[in-house]
Amino acid sequence: MRQTLIATVENKPGVLNRVSSLFRRRNFNIDSLNVGRTENPAVSRMTIVVDSRDTEARMVEANLYKLVNVIDVQDVTNQKAVLRELALIKVEAAPAARGEILSLANIFEASVVDVGADTLVVQIVAGEDRVNSLVELLRPCGILEIVRTGHVAMMRGRADGVRHTPGAGPGMNGHALEAANGDQPPISPERS
Repeated sequence: MRQTLIATVENKPGVLNRVSSLFRRRNFNIDSLNVGRTENPAVSRMTIVVDSRDTEARMVEANLYKLVNVIDVQDVTNQKAVLRELALIKVEAAPAARGEILSLANIFEASVVDVGADTLVVQIVAGEDRVNSLVELLRPCGILEIVRTGHVAMMRGRADGVRHTPGAGPGMNGHALEAANGDQPPISPERS
């Protein structure tokens, strides 16, 4: 089973490197990692998907909280969350075959974002199962290239994900929350 975690971190140089180094040192396998800025320019959001056969979400969460730049970690696995993935799929498309590809794209609410002399690039934003289904249906047409973002996740409504670490929540690492809000306490490289 795959588990999905959302981590909010300071938007500073080196934070992604610290997180990936933690995963490497602890031998955690990441299925996907997606990082981007949030509505607060001082904060970035990471969506991390791990295979629970190798690693439990609670272990990943506990280790992430050891990094001073981590503000909050939530497990959204099996929670009421919106999970999406973007995929670009380049397909062989001779003019005679384009109708079938366009029809499949329409059924999956995907769009064609590039047309070449003998190729089409189809874009889909959907859940992983839906993306996988479109990929399998396009495979007989001749897929030339695929790029996928991995998951991005957000809880529905005002609910929070599960926090496995006792006392965890926004600001558990006081330094990170202060820094994200504009105060600048001294930052140590890492607590472990």
